[in-house]
Amino acid sequence: MKRVLVPLAEGFEELEAVTIIDILRRGGIEVVVASLGASPVTGSHGIRLAADTPLAALVEQEFDMVALPGGMPGADHLKKDPLVMDLVRRTHEKGRPVAAICAAPMVLAAAGVLDGRRATSYPGFLADAGKAEVVGDAVVVDGGVITSRGPGTALDFALTLVEELAGPTVRQSIESRLERANGATS
Repeated sequence: MKRVLVPLAEGFEELEAVTIIDILRRGGIEVVVASLGASPVTGSHGIRLAADTPLAALVEQEFDMVALPGGMPGADHLKKDPLVMDLVRRTHEKGRPVAAICAAPMVLAAAGVLDGRRATSYPGFLADAGKAEVVGDAVVVDGGVITSRGPGTALDFALTLVEELAGPTVRQSIESRLERANGATS
């Protein structure tokens, strides 16, 4: 079974975090929710989520993907955390996907994994992305790096993560049961 790490920092974007966790689990993917500090973790809109474990307990573990929810100041806390930065770099260096949505692509930029890649984020958060080509697409997949714009694109982002890890058939199976408005699919 594929394993994905979703780290939560104080001030995370709740809609993004819960959508990532829920959709991945619907796809039969093990999701490990880790807190940077104490648990439960309070999101940017005051919703508290309990983490499965502290991030520090996972330092030596391997994951098939690291997926970062955005939100402020949550994404800034992720960017400043050396364990998060190490896990992102190490996962990417092993050829495994790393993913971030909203403000969190700035974490990937700071880790150097966006260099030479196309990426997107909530407007303004990749202004200092350096060697990345910043685009306005809802979801961008480039060389094992998956980025997305924000809360409104969270479902498409999470479905893309499922497709990356479990394939298009699993994605289509989940998506067909979601009853999206006007039959919308990404």
